[in-house]
Amino acid sequence: MRQHVYEKSRQARHWQGREMKSSDTGIISGSGQVIPVLYEDNHLLVVNKPSGMLVQGDATGDVNLLAMAKQYLKEKYNKPGNVYLGLVHRLDRPVSGVLVLARTSKAAARLSEQIRHRLTGKRYLALVEGPVPKEGRMEDAIVRKGRKAWIDRAGKKAVLEYRLNKVSSREIQEVTIDLQTGRHHQIRLQFSHRGWHILGDHRYGSSYKAPEGKIALHCQAMHIEHPVGNRGMTFYSDPEVWWQKIYESGAGSGPKRNRFQARCREAVSE
Repeated sequence: MRQHVYEKSRQARHWQGREMKSSDTGIISGSGQVIPVLYEDNHLLVVNKPSGMLVQGDATGDVNLLAMAKQYLKEKYNKPGNVYLGLVHRLDRPVSGVLVLARTSKAAARLSEQIRHRLTGKRYLALVEGPVPKEGRMEDAIVRKGRKAWIDRAGKKAVLEYRLNKVSSREIQEVTIDLQTGRHHQIRLQFSHRGWHILGDHRYGSSYKAPEGKIALHCQAMHIEHPVGNRGMTFYSDPEVWWQKIYESGAGSGPKRNRFQARCREAVSE
């Protein structure tokens, strides 16, 4: 049996594989927004997805990352006809972070197999409404009903581990999350179920306003085995700038909470 991408020693908390640094290229949308390309070769395209952007087109008709990435490849390599780009995992629209795309059907099939057998790894950062214990493990059963997920004993097993990174105030805290399973809205639901809402996630009970269409949940890193090269690769990205601006403002009640909400409004307008 192949070893999971995380070291068994949770004290070490380091990832196997070779760290992949960001490249200097990016996908430019029609509005001029730049989507950083973290890594690219003949088999993979890895990007830092902005929060608020669809991964794949839906009934809204809003711009989506997959279509933009295909156009980027088409123009860069002067490809005739349709460009293949396989979507092997997803990030919710309001979530930002590392997204791995497959440039060939072989790569897509092999990456999908890795995900199915839990040989990949995802690490998230989140700003949550605390106070949150120093570290912990969450295990629940989750079902999807419409556009939301719910805790239900009849659902599928959902597991994650987290640890507290730093504290802005008693009410806003940053956590690192190692995702063990990939259920619909898993992190958002499991934290909100315990009263620790993801900042800005009104669907799951947050009382704080983040910039429109965004929540403070970011896929900081993803580990895979290269579908052809047979080597471990870990891709990293940083949260968007508005995180730090809001985090530094803190939270709480009275004037401090008012200052926090005012900083949120400034981040929305920037």
